Amino acid sequence: MEELDTEPPVTVVPGADPARTQLCFEWGGEPRGPSCVFVVRRDQDIYMETLRKLFNESHGIFVGLQRCEEERAVRARNAQLIQVSKNYRSVIRACMEDMHQAAISARDSALHSQYSIQVSILSAMELIWNLCEILFVEAAPAGPLLLRLLDWVQLHICDVDNMVREVLSSENPSKHKLFWNVVDIFVLQGRMDEARHLLSKEAIANPTSMNMYKILDDLMKKMPVPSVGNTQTLTEMELKWQHWHEECQRYLQDGTFASSSHMESICKILLGDENAILEKKELMTTWYHFLVTRLLYSHPTVKPMELRFYAQSSMDMFLGEESSPEPLDTILMAAFEFELHQVIKECSVALSNWWFVAHLTDLLDHCKLLQSHNLYFGSNMREFLLLEYASGLFSHHSLWQLGVDYFDHCPEYGRVYLELHIERIPLNTEQKALKVLRICEQRQMHEQVRSICKIMAMKALRNNRLGSALSWSIRAKDAAFATLISDRFLKDYCERGRFSDLDLIDNLGPSMLLSDRLTFLGKYREFHRLYGEKRFSEAARLLLMLMTAHIAPCSFWMTLLTDALPLLEQKEVRMLNNHADGLSTKGVQFLLVLLF
Repeated sequence: MEELDTEPPVTVVPGADPARTQLCFEWGGEPRGPSCVFVVRRDQDIYMETLRKLFNESHGIFVGLQRCEEERAVRARNAQLIQVSKNYRSVIRACMEDMHQAAISARDSALHSQYSIQVSILSAMELIWNLCEILFVEAAPAGPLLLRLLDWVQLHICDVDNMVREVLSSENPSKHKLFWNVVDIFVLQGRMDEARHLLSKEAIANPTSMNMYKILDDLMKKMPVPSVGNTQTLTEMELKWQHWHEECQRYLQDGTFASSSHMESICKILLGDENAILEKKELMTTWYHFLVTRLLYSHPTVKPMELRFYAQSSMDMFLGEESSPEPLDTILMAAFEFELHQVIKECSVALSNWWFVAHLTDLLDHCKLLQSHNLYFGSNMREFLLLEYASGLFSHHSLWQLGVDYFDHCPEYGRVYLELHIERIPLNTEQKALKVLRICEQRQMHEQVRSICKIMAMKALRNNRLGSALSWSIRAKDAAFATLISDRFLKDYCERGRFSDLDLIDNLGPSMLLSDRLTFLGKYREFHRLYGEKRFSEAARLLLMLMTAHIAPCSFWMTLLTDALPLLEQKEVRMLNNHADGLSTKGVQFLLVLLF
């Protein structure tokens, strides 16, 4: 069997850019020129010890989804899919936290750098997955959509927490240099209660600003925000928001906050003033934070299909002409544009393993979002990605066991891939061979069962472990090999005068019928057992049967005759008659003459 624990080489396809290091594929449609496929390479993260948790735990989630999906009603199925998505994200986050701790404790700078990079990658993976969960799995409608996006921003942009601790732990929080930064971030993220709590400290420290504080606090308190359990319609929500917006506009135009640039700036943000929001660019750090803030204060009832327009303009405004989008920006933009297949394609290009796209695509396929998208080379996108991910798992010395279940749930090509990969697993130990064999037997992979048994039988025979070799050849139902090993047993008996592996030979049962030589071996061993138990008449009959059945090798005839001589002297044998017992001294003597 081929050894796959070594690192497989990179395969560069004609028309590819050799500088590319990640996999990129043009999905669906017709192939467009020779650069359709760029680089196909191994799943490099499979070999990272710290990512083992990600692969193992997500495998259980994947298998559970496949088994339970068809048993659920539509409503229960939707709730289950959302929970499955959250479970996947929990695994990503747990792995990210473990990696972060590993980076902190790493003494080697190269190892620290490697862990830090993986933390960034896992963080990006969770960010993308969470957005896809909101837009595609949960499919949040207008109203709740904004709430989900606010949660998304708050979860993934958490630098403010360190600032808050620093400000609140100071003797005079309102005088801290970061005080207004923290207030601004709370407002930008829609965390009004926390912003109001901090502003109350400013009012206490500066009584002259009390009137402004009360007005701003009232505006922030009355701000209409969609809620999941609220029964109000979008029209009612928009009317309330319009009245509130006009009230904010009046206070700003009246100069209510003119004496406090910070409060005036907050009022402009509440009005959705894009310039005022962009002035806080350094606090938001990303264009998608700017997008959500912009929606919160200018279009809180945004519909899913309207996101693409706001997203593109927000990215253009935030990045400006001085910088271009990064791969993460491109992926998020594709999600906001509801270009699902583009999301998967860009993730395949940007990420260093198949785990993310394989599991995300499987989940989206269960959401019935990929049903009509087949690839021109014969498989659908879900199956293609699962096959690639499982193939990567099979290159690892222990993770290959997880890959079996992924192949099982690829109805078109999974069986073929499993048969090909199972034959390449290095069978280093009998325990591993038995594990592989059990997998093949459970799936009625008869050809692979025979192949594994033959390989293990040959290994055992080379190591002169005849019992193990015979056992494997019987499992393989290989009559020729069983005959060969039986001859070795008989030869070994002739040289040593005794049999090895008696337990195996004594318990062959119906398996001895696999070949004539194996039958002879089993019956000849039975003859020795009867002779040892002094059951001479039964032993004599069995020996005569072995002599007349012509299943003994020619080289063994003299041994049989030698075994027969002591029986002729036994009183029990001499007293037998031909009619009653089928054996007599004369009959044996006549047989001996014939054989000589």
